[in-house]
Amino acid sequence: MAKLSKKQKQVAELDREKFYSVDDAIKTLRDFGSKKFDETVELAINLGVDPRHADQMVRGMVSLPSGTGKEVKVAVFAKGENAEKATAAGADKVGAEDLMEDMQAGNLDYDRVIATPDMMGVVGRLGKVLGPKGLMPNPKLGTVTPNVEQAVKDAKGGQVEFRVEKMGIIHTGIGKLSFKDEDLKANFKALTDAVVKAKPSGAKGRYVKKVSLTSSMGPGLKVDLAEVEGA
Repeated sequence: MAKLSKKQKQVAELDREKFYSVDDAIKTLRDFGSKKFDETVELAINLGVDPRHADQMVRGMVSLPSGTGKEVKVAVFAKGENAEKATAAGADKVGAEDLMEDMQAGNLDYDRVIATPDMMGVVGRLGKVLGPKGLMPNPKLGTVTPNVEQAVKDAKGGQVEFRVEKMGIIHTGIGKLSFKDEDLKANFKALTDAVVKAKPSGAKGRYVKKVSLTSSMGPGLKVDLAEVEGA
């Protein structure tokens, strides 16, 4: 049997049934944090919904006030003046039919794909390519918009998408362990507030069932639901 490291022993000794305040959860994750790299702090929210039903789908966008600590790669489908604005705003790739062909060839190393409304005829041909990766531009999420300049700035500035998975869980990074406590707490509140606000009409009974925080290499810690307004 492999010998456990000191950190593994400490993790094994944690009370898995304990509920933490956000402050205590962040402190505990720092205690177990790696000194080799800056770990991502991840928030998981278990919801009382069945996303197989359209009226129980939970999805949206939220701007994290302290950013994500991650470089976001953005591709934009636009032409003419809009293309120039997207490039000036910091988009990593801007194009039209040429960008479509590039993506069809398998070049999909992007975190966000944005399009102007007039480009959806081109983008529509990429449904089977972008759809499974959750990258298909969507007007409800603000990724189909005539204001590509602002959409790019939002994406680069800490805006994240949240979407409930088939098991009823939303799982999203909210920053890095190197962030200040107040910055992680601000991002935690922004995301949980957005998820609560996005409660679908078909949700019955308790909506927010469980909330937990973890880091890339750290333990999963249950967060007291009293920390989530409206839960």
